[in-house]
Amino acid sequence: MVNYPNKKKNNHYTSMIEGKHNTAHRGMNLEEDINLTNEYYLSHDIAVIHKKPTPIQIVKVSYPERSSAKIVEAYFRTPSTTDYNGIYKGKYIDFEAKETKTLSFPFTNISLHQINHLDKVIHHGGIAFLIIAFTKVNEVYLLDASFMVEAYRKNDRKSLRYETIKEKGHLIRQGFLPRLHYLEIIDRYYCEVFK
Repeated sequence: MVNYPNKKKNNHYTSMIEGKHNTAHRGMNLEEDINLTNEYYLSHDIAVIHKKPTPIQIVKVSYPERSSAKIVEAYFRTPSTTDYNGIYKGKYIDFEAKETKTLSFPFTNISLHQINHLDKVIHHGGIAFLIIAFTKVNEVYLLDASFMVEAYRKNDRKSLRYETIKEKGHLIRQGFLPRLHYLEIIDRYYCEVFK
C-alpha cells in the first residue's frame, strides 16, 4: 500500500513495483495515468503535452490564516474545449479523455462545442483524437476524432458501442513508465503526416 501526502492510498503502484500485474483500478484513474504519461514524455524529451486548465472566475476568497487563501466560490467562465494539447514531432496534438463504466460510450459524455473544436483541429492539420477508458474491461482506446465527429453528427444512435470503438479505435498498451503508450499509436497510424 502506498500512502500519499493527500491521504490517498493506492495498491496499484505497489503491485506494479512488486512485479504483480494487478490493474483492477487502472481505468478508474484515466486522468492520472495520462498526466503521468505526459510527465514521462516531457522528462524524456519525447513530447510536450499538458492538461489544459479549466477557465474559472473566482468570486469569493476566504483568508482563514494570514499566509493562506481559500477559494470559497467560483464558476466556469467559458466551456472548456478538450482536456489535453501539445506538440509531438512538430505536429499539434489535441485530445479529450473520457471514462465509461459500461460497454458503450454515450454521446452525452462529450459536448457539441468539444466536437466542433476537434473538427477544427483536424481541419487545420492537427492530430485530434479521444482516449476512452472502458473501466469494466480495463481497456483504453485511442479513437480518431474524425470518426467521433462523424458519428456524433449523424446522431442515429445515442452512443458508440464498445465493439465499434474496439474495431475503429486502437488499443493503447498499458505499462508502468509510461502508463499509457499512446504516442506509439500516433507514430504507427499518423506517421504519414510527419513525412
